[in-house]
Order: sequence, then C-alpha cells, then structure tokens
Amino acid sequence: MSGESVLELDGVTKVYGEQPPVAALRGVSFSVRHGELVAIVGPSGSGKSTLLHVMGTLERPTSGVVRIGGVDAARLSDRELSQLRAREIGFVFQQFFLAEHATVRENVADGLLYAGVAAAERYRRAEEALERVGLSARASFKPTRLSGGERQRVAIARALVGRPAIVLADEPTGNLDSTTGASIMELIRELNAAGATIIMITHDAGLADQLPRQIRMLDGQVVADTRRDLVAGAKGQTP
Repeated sequence: MSGESVLELDGVTKVYGEQPPVAALRGVSFSVRHGELVAIVGPSGSGKSTLLHVMGTLERPTSGVVRIGGVDAARLSDRELSQLRAREIGFVFQQFFLAEHATVRENVADGLLYAGVAAAERYRRAEEALERVGLSARASFKPTRLSGGERQRVAIARALVGRPAIVLADEPTGNLDSTTGASIMELIRELNAAGATIIMITHDAGLADQLPRQIRMLDGQVVADTRRDLVAGAKGQTP
C-alpha cells in the first residue's frame, strides 16, 4: 500500500452477538490516500454505518487491521485511541449535533477540547475554520438562528478545526433540501481541492456518482471500488 495512505483497512471484519452471530463487515480491505475524496455507498444494511464506526475508531474490529496515518489502532489503549481520534479524525453527521446554548464560534472551538489546545488558540483556529466555510459573519450567533445549511457548515468547520488527517462525513446532506444539499456538496469539493481528505458515507448513488472515487458496499463487503476522471467522465477500476 502507498506510503501516502492516511487510512488502511486490511481484512476487517465486525461480528455482533453470538446466537446467531451477525457479520456486519466481512473482510473489508482498501486504503485512502492523502487528499482523496471518496464516497462509500450502499443500501441500508450494507455495513456502511459499521464501517464508519470502525474507520473512525469508535468501534474496534473483530478481526483485521485498521491503520490511521500508519498507526495500527488495535495496538492502542482506549486512552491512546481517544487521543488519536481527537488528533487525526474529524466527524460530520447529518444531525449536526451542535450545542444550542453555545455560539457558533464556541461550537467550532469545542472540536479542539480533547486535543489539548489552549483556549486562545482554539478560538483563533475556530475563526479560521469558520472563514473556510463562509460563516465568519455568524460566529457570535447561536445555532437556533441558523438555517439547516448553515448548521451543517458549522459542523463541517468543527470537523476541520483540528486539521485532521481525515474527515468522515455521514450522510452530510441527509437532513437538507436538494438546493442546500448541493451547496454543501460544493463546499465539500472545495475543501477537498484545498487539501482535505474526505470520506463520505451515503445511500444516494447519484451523490456518490459526483465524487472521484466510489466504494460500493453490499452485505458487509466491498463489491466495487472505482475511480473516475470527473473532467473526462471516464470510469475505471482502481489498481
């Protein structure tokens, strides 16, 4: 695998329960290089959510290896894993998960709470992240004064504030109307063009088709992994 890989999965399985056991992931292997924009797509029950949790180190795999920035997550204690997650992974969820009583600036700065960053630096980086998503003018607002699209931009800024190796976005347009969703997808493409590595989980095949790489899941397995030239529109199997 490439030395540029920020995420590597090798033979990953996840089994729940015992009688009978349910295999949510069955031998998943792929790597994501720095600067990629990847869609993981599949119907409900295909294993996407479990894969998100395993990639994000929120759950440990039953077997196989997950490496974040070359570090084997299985070799870390829970405390070390939390530190790795705080430092290397940003999360964006469709429900936003913003603290309603806090300002937009405070919500974004809170993305650095577990990274050991001093308060003044947290707020400086929060301002920087809000500028990247076009929300500097809303920094002092509470989330209740924002539209759905603005709330998702705040959530994206919070994911970016720690300058993570990877941003994992779980159905980031799922709670938005089509026009607002399109603007969030445009933002995701812009952030990727500026260097962010983004993996987006979606059940929407049309959305996945817009991204340069698509990993298709079915019944806990990767059934296709394709890259396409978005300029020429050509599709090709990954090497």
